[in-house]
Amino acid sequence: MQGKVVIVGAGGQLGQELVRTAGPEVECLPLARSQLDIANPAAIAESLAGLVPQTVINAAAYTAVDKAESEPDAAQLANARGPGHLAQVCREQDIRLIHVSTDFVFDGESAHPYGPDAPTAPLGEYGRSKLAGEFAVCGAQPQALILRTGWVYSGYGNNFVKTMLRLMAQRDELAVVADQVGTPTWARGLAQALWAAVERSHLNGIYHWSDAGVCSWYDFAVAICEEACDLGLLARPVKIRPIPTSEYPTPARRPAYSVLDKACSWRDLQLEGVHWRQQLRTMLKDFMELENV
Repeated sequence: MQGKVVIVGAGGQLGQELVRTAGPEVECLPLARSQLDIANPAAIAESLAGLVPQTVINAAAYTAVDKAESEPDAAQLANARGPGHLAQVCREQDIRLIHVSTDFVFDGESAHPYGPDAPTAPLGEYGRSKLAGEFAVCGAQPQALILRTGWVYSGYGNNFVKTMLRLMAQRDELAVVADQVGTPTWARGLAQALWAAVERSHLNGIYHWSDAGVCSWYDFAVAICEEACDLGLLARPVKIRPIPTSEYPTPARRPAYSVLDKACSWRDLQLEGVHWRQQLRTMLKDFMELENV
């Protein structure tokens, strides 16, 4: 019995997938940003005291990686101080907290997948704010579970897959970075992993989750084009040219390698990893239904 579960950040792409995939044994209580300001401890305390949940999943975050370079205070408020307030209230009210973090806490210098205990060294303000959030959550609620992820996409919100579909419909050729490597994560699969974590109330500490396999952004874009053409989402394929990061400068530095080691998660959550390309294909089929294509 999972009982009452509050979803903080329910309006985001992960939050919407969490609400959509909640099982019948869950009383899912979604709270969008307009309904709960996690920068306000008093508001958090009042809201959770009224709802009396057994678990809170924090899917809220400031995710504008480049914008965070010029808005570090906003990133810290949403990604560090806010989650710290939430964790403190959860501890005071004896509520379990599951907090979502990111692969951007790493510097990308590793030659093998990052384990949950790997040294952190974020390259930019976004990663620094998310790492500060991990410390704030663990400091206020030592029994919290933190689930790091990366390259998240879904049929909701703004993300790489939807951006690529839009650009591919408009252009004959795209240039995509080929020297940044990671693993795409369909938000539906991430939501299912979070629900598995809710069921296992004895778990705490840091875990990792993404889909299985490895690719570059270029590989991901090629797959999006091929799968979308096969499904009829695109009328014709476009040329995709691989480029180095140096040809696509951005305000924020990004890790060149951000593959996460999910072995502990697959074992403890009793879930099998699904290859990212299979997840992409399923997501695109689902997206067609959402958009009535």
